[in-house]
Amino acid sequence: MKHNFGAGPCILPQEVFAQAAEAVLNFNGTGLSILEISHRSKEFEAVITEAEQLVRELLKVPAGHSVLFLQGGASQQFAQVPMNLLPEGGKAAYLDSGVWASKAIKEAKKMGNIEVVASSKDANYTYIPKEYTIPSDAAYFHYTTNNTIYGTELFETPVSPVPLVSDMSSDIFSRVIDVADFGLIYAGAQKNLGPAGLTLVIVEDDLLGKTGRNLPAIFDFKEHAAAHSLYHTPPVFSIYVAMLNLRWLKAKGGIAAIEQENIVKARTLYEEIERNSLFKTTAVPADRSRMNVNFVPAKPEVEAAFLDLAKERGLVGLKGHRSVGGFRASLYNALPITSVNALVDAMQEFEESFKQ
Repeated sequence: MKHNFGAGPCILPQEVFAQAAEAVLNFNGTGLSILEISHRSKEFEAVITEAEQLVRELLKVPAGHSVLFLQGGASQQFAQVPMNLLPEGGKAAYLDSGVWASKAIKEAKKMGNIEVVASSKDANYTYIPKEYTIPSDAAYFHYTTNNTIYGTELFETPVSPVPLVSDMSSDIFSRVIDVADFGLIYAGAQKNLGPAGLTLVIVEDDLLGKTGRNLPAIFDFKEHAAAHSLYHTPPVFSIYVAMLNLRWLKAKGGIAAIEQENIVKARTLYEEIERNSLFKTTAVPADRSRMNVNFVPAKPEVEAAFLDLAKERGLVGLKGHRSVGGFRASLYNALPITSVNALVDAMQEFEESFKQ
């Protein structure tokens, strides 16, 4: 058995894989593959409609917000967000809490004046900046909720005098949020939603069409909203698998239920890291992520040996990002507690081997 701790593309529920595999051969008895049905067909219209309804239901999306299924990943949104929300000659505010936040800042600067209100780069992004002021003359304030590379997560929604924009790529659907607090949320799918190739955008309609920019239609959120995410051929298969995954999440009791599971998984692993003499965490305790647990060996020379043991035990995807080193265990929604327990057992076994 494999235990997949990869940071993404990542684990999805086995029943979702099974249903998706069946649909690749014969989608809903049509005799056609989900990969070949028309995105204009009634069969796919039912898929995208259900997917949107599930997003709205699970996240309690309020009226006056559009739910968009787009392509290009979160990296495209680094540019597309300021294209749609930052007026020409205007200013936006950003929080720098990691690599992906810094990439968003870099792209936004091509669109206008960007004020970085705070950064934790000085400490290799091991914490979330706390003391900063959001300028009231900004068009919006952008921040990243979870930093996959550095293992930090911002759980409290900032109080802002301007619309909030958030990159929730790696923790959306993992914990309860109030969508009404945000002007725009975007998320690459390949963590807790579905396969890579799909990007979810939830945007307040009143924010659109006010920048004065003459955007190409393909980059204009208003065009995609008016076309119900069918302005051009959408990522049909990724939307279908996301719909299956959202069905799975709803059947489990929704986001409040999965959040409790995620709390237990993260607590179980962090407690073992703190107890075990051979490992230590990298993020400050107050900002530790539930989704991506980063830890390093107390003795650098044992890193390779532990990865070898992990491989023997079927624990995959544990090698840390090069910016941090050590290990990274991603605990996304579909990862069961049994996999976390298997990792804890391996860590305890590894520690015992050094006592002998």
